[in-house]
Amino acid sequence: MVTSQNDIHKVLQNFKQHFDTEDACLKLLSDKKWYHGFVCRKCGNTNYCKGKKKYARRCTRCKTEESVTANTLFHRCKIPMSEALEITVLSCLFTDISSYELSRLLGRRHMTCYNFQKKIRECVDGKRDDKFVKELMEEIKKVV
Repeated sequence: MVTSQNDIHKVLQNFKQHFDTEDACLKLLSDKKWYHGFVCRKCGNTNYCKGKKKYARRCTRCKTEESVTANTLFHRCKIPMSEALEITVLSCLFTDISSYELSRLLGRRHMTCYNFQKKIRECVDGKRDDKFVKELMEEIKKVV
């Protein structure tokens, strides 16, 4: 499958219109991560309150705080969430796009794009147990 530069730029433009800020990206992640409700990974409690960081949740029983990116593909992600989501969208929609092309389009180092794209492909191929990416992509495809 050969993708045209025009298609890639259209997708990026549509994505940036809907998810132009870190806040919008974190809200999307929060909505997808806890769509079926919050369950504490430590004690199994379902009651929570707001955490210290934006969109984090804290268990009311054991006081463990979980960030919106914890235990997802985006866990310990060093690049801005908007760029991480851009790489995710482009890698999932255009499966033949190279990490060099991503690097050129997004103005990031090649190895940054390569390593993150590798994580995405492992999730999509089923090598990592992360249904989150597939659900997230379904949500983004509705918008883009």
